[in-house]
Formats: sequence, structure tokens, C-alpha cells
Amino acid sequence: MTPNGALAVAFVLIALSMSGPGPRGTALLLVLTLAFAIIELRGATLIALRRAAVVVLPLGVFMGLVWIGIVGRAPAEIAANATGTRAAALVYVAGICGRLFFIVAVIQLVFLRFAQLTPLQFIGALALPVAVKRMLVVTLSLIATLRHAIDRAHTALIAAGTLTRSPSWRNLIHAWRLIQAVWLSAVTIVLGRMRDKWPVENTLALLDRTLAGGNPKWLLGDDRIWLPIALGAAVVILLADRIAGAS
Repeated sequence: MTPNGALAVAFVLIALSMSGPGPRGTALLLVLTLAFAIIELRGATLIALRRAAVVVLPLGVFMGLVWIGIVGRAPAEIAANATGTRAAALVYVAGICGRLFFIVAVIQLVFLRFAQLTPLQFIGALALPVAVKRMLVVTLSLIATLRHAIDRAHTALIAAGTLTRSPSWRNLIHAWRLIQAVWLSAVTIVLGRMRDKWPVENTLALLDRTLAGGNPKWLLGDDRIWLPIALGAAVVILLADRIAGAS
């Protein structure tokens, strides 16, 4: 399977989840995604699910506190000026968190499927214009820069005695200092790269040459199996929802 085919399948699955399928469509979508995960990733599926849970859990807790605990009504009930119930708010929160969990899990499945490739190799294998690939590489580079800035700022504040390694009230009180240090460190590093490092090393030109020298492969191997299956499932789900709505 190629990165292009995997991303195309992921796009179809995510688009179907965003279309709001009915119970039968949702079940078919979950079965198809689970089959893709088991066949293409096997044990790495649990890693993707765990990462998705880590991303969605804080949002679920926050939305639960707001909509279930404080508001006590779903947005549709508020718009209709109805009394509403906390059960409806629970269904609303569960729907949003479940959809987000599915989207994050699908994205993680695609990335883990090509874990043997470096980010540069993965982007180079995409059938995209060189300018788009360059933007993706630079964006990932800046994200990595931000992570390094967080590590440096955190270590410096611990060494200065402002923060502690273990959770404490001091960390909560001085969290704004960490945010400020990370921001200043990230801005300094990014400006240094854009103004000095990249022009001197001719980074962008070398990057364009590297990305343009690849030979992206499209629809090879398992791509010719999974993409038609995903498109066929999309047609079935959309038609089933339309028939159910008409009846």
C-alpha cells in the first residue's frame, strides 16, 4: 500500500463520518475501519486507539462538565427553546467526542501504517505539488522546533527552581512563566532559522530538489483493493441513509 492510497481511504472514511450516517451506516463504517486496521496494522491498532483516546479524553471531560453538568441541555434543545434533559446533552457530547475519536484514530492508523518511513520520505511519496510538500515539511519542522522549545524552557525553569519535576502547586502558579519562556524560545528559534540558517544553508532549494526527485506511486498493490471497497461502502451508506430518510 502507498501513502497516497492510504490517505485516499482515510479521506473517504473521515468524510463518511462527518456526513452523519445513521446507525446502520455507522456500523458499516466501523466494521470497514476495523478491518483496515486489523489487516494493515495488526498490533499497532491498539497504539492508534490509545493515542486517539489521549487526544479526545480531555475534550470529553470538559464538554461533559459544560453541557451535562452546567447547561444540562443539548444545543438543539436550546435553539428550540425546549426544557431539555441531561440525557440529550450526554448524547450530544458523546456524538462529538466519538466522531473526533474516529477521525484521530483513522489518521493515526495511516501514519502507523508507514511507521518505517521518515516524515520526509512519507511526504516525498505523496502525489502533491512540490510547493505543497515543502509547506508540509517546513510545518513539521516548526512543530518539532516548538517541542524542543518546550523541553528547553521546562528544563531551564526547573534548574532555576521556578518549577518542580513532579506535579505541585508551584507548577500551577508559575505556569504562565513556562508559557512565556516557550513563546520567546520558539520565536527566537524560528526567526533564527528563517533569517540566518535556511538562507545560508540554501535549505529551501535543497528541499525542493529532494522532493522533486522522488517518484510518487499512486494506486499500487493494496490501494486497488481498499480504495474501491471504501468508495463502495460510501455509496451503500449514503443510499441507505437516503432510503431510511425517505421512508
